[in-house]
Amino acid sequence: MKKLYMSALLLSSTAILNAQEVIWQKDIKSSTQDFLSQVTTTVDQQYLITGSSIQAAGKTAVSSVASKQNNGYDFHLVKLNQQGEEVWEKYFSGKNHDFLSATVATQEGGFLLAGTSHSGKGLDKKDASKGGSDIWLIRINEFGDELWQKTLGTSQDEEARSVIQTADFGFMVAGNVQNSANGFGSKDVTVTRLDKSGKVLSELILGGRGLDEVEKMIPTPDGGALLGVYSRSGKFINDKRSMINDKPSSNKINDQLSSINYSKSTENFGEGDYWVIKLSKDNKIEWEKNFGGKGDDHLRTMVFTSSGYIIGGESRSERWGNKTVGIEEGTDVWLISLNTKGDEQWQKSYNFKNRDILMGMNVINKSQDKREKNQDLTKGILLGGYTQAEGRIEADDETFWMLYIDNEGNEQWRKHVKGESRKKEERLSDLKMNKDGSIVLAGTSAEELGKENWKIVKLGDSQIDQLIEKQNIKIYPNPVSDYAYVEIGFDFMEADIIIYDMGGRQLQSLKTKNKVTKINTQNLIQGAYLIVTKTDTEKTANAKIIKK
Repeated sequence: MKKLYMSALLLSSTAILNAQEVIWQKDIKSSTQDFLSQVTTTVDQQYLITGSSIQAAGKTAVSSVASKQNNGYDFHLVKLNQQGEEVWEKYFSGKNHDFLSATVATQEGGFLLAGTSHSGKGLDKKDASKGGSDIWLIRINEFGDELWQKTLGTSQDEEARSVIQTADFGFMVAGNVQNSANGFGSKDVTVTRLDKSGKVLSELILGGRGLDEVEKMIPTPDGGALLGVYSRSGKFINDKRSMINDKPSSNKINDQLSSINYSKSTENFGEGDYWVIKLSKDNKIEWEKNFGGKGDDHLRTMVFTSSGYIIGGESRSERWGNKTVGIEEGTDVWLISLNTKGDEQWQKSYNFKNRDILMGMNVINKSQDKREKNQDLTKGILLGGYTQAEGRIEADDETFWMLYIDNEGNEQWRKHVKGESRKKEERLSDLKMNKDGSIVLAGTSAEELGKENWKIVKLGDSQIDQLIEKQNIKIYPNPVSDYAYVEIGFDFMEADIIIYDMGGRQLQSLKTKNKVTKINTQNLIQGAYLIVTKTDTEKTANAKIIKK
C-alpha cells in the first residue's frame, strides 16, 4: 500500500512539529453496522482484529459452519501480518446474536475469545443456553482453529467484558450480571477463574446497591488482577453479604462450584464513579477504592506502571468529592495514578473541547540497564481515543487522537490521526504500540450511518521513535524449548537469519521481511548456538541462544 506522509495536527503549545508516516491502512468494509472491540498483538508482531459482524451473504469460506450461516451478529476475527496483509479470517456463529467483547493472546501462541451470547446450542455453539444471555468463551490456536469452548451463566443475563491469562496459564474472565438472586443491585460484576483447559475454578460476584459495570481487568505481577468498574452504586449495607472476605455467601452457578459474593464498602460521590478493586491470586479483595465528583465519571481503561497503576476514563464532574481537577468543556479525559496499595499519587485531566473518550493506554519503559538507581522504569504513557461532537462541529471532531504524557501525568504532545482517508464518525476502539515504536490504531469509520467499517492504521511516529530504546537484536524466550522469536532493531526491507553451532557450522538459514520472526528450534540438541542477522542495509548483529 502506498505510504502517505502527513503533518500531525498539533494542539499543544509544548508540541513540536513532527510527521507521521502511515505505514499501512486496512479498511474492512461492511454493508452493516460492525463493532470492533480490540486489536491483539501477537509475540511475533502480527495482529488479531476482533469484534462483531453480520456475515455477508455468500461468504462461504470463513466459518466452520458456513453452509448454515447465521443471520445475526457473530464473533468476527481477522488476523493481519506485520505488513497489514490478511493471514486469515474467521467467524464463530450461534443461532442468534453473539458479540465478541475481549480477546487475550495466550503464552502458548493462540488466543482466548470472550463474548456475550444470545444463542442456544447450534452451529458453532456447542453448549445450551444457561438462560438469558451468557458468557461464551472460545480458545483458538494461532491459525484460528478451536481448541475448546465454554458457556458461563445463570438464568439471568450475563455479559463478558474483559479477559486475562494468569501466571499458571489459566484465565480470568470479568463480566456483568443483571438482577442476580445472589447479587446486590440491578447489575453486578462477575469474575470467573478457569484453568488452561476451561475448567471453572472459582467465581465471584461484586456489587453495590445500584448498577456496577466492569470495563477493564488487567493482570498484576503478584498473580492477581485489578478490576476497573463504572459504578453507580453506594455501599451495600444491612445484609449478611456485606461482610466481605469474612463470611461470604455462596450459590451454585457452574460446575457445581461455590460463588463468593463481595459487597461494595465505599460510597459513590456522584452520578457515576470509578470503582477500582485489587484481587489477590486466590481471588480475595486486597483493597478497593472509589473516585468521583458530583457528575458522571466513566472509567474506561487501566495500565500497570513501574510505580503502580494508571486509571483512566472520561469525566463530567467539576472538583467535588475526591476529584481534585475540574473540566473545561464537554467531558475531559481524567487520569488517576495509584501506587500498588491503591493510594493516590496524582490526578490529571486533558481536554479536546468536546466529548473526549479514552479507549487505550500503552506504557513506554526505560531500559533497565540505563535507568538510574531508585528511578522509575516507566518513561511515559501513550493514550489513544476519539472525540465526539456535542453541540458544535469542528474539523477534527470524531477522528482518532493520541496524547503522550510523562510518568507524572504532564502532557508532552498530542495529535489527531486521519490515516489515508477521513470518513464520518471515526471512533477508536483500541491502540497498541509495537516494540519497534510503531503504533496500530483500530476503530470504526462510517461512510454513512449504519455502515460502520473497520479501520486499522499502522503509524510510524518520529516522536514515539525517539522514546523507544532499541536493541540491534533481541531473542526470546532464551533459553528456548521449541520456538524462539528474533527481533531485529535495524530498519530494513529484507534480512537473513542464520543459526550456527558454537563450532561455526551453519545449521539453518531463512529470509524475512519482518521485524520479529518466529524460528523453529525443535531439531536443535541441548546447548549453545549463535544467531546472526544480516540485512539488505548491510547491518549485522548476533546473539547467543541456549537450547534447553
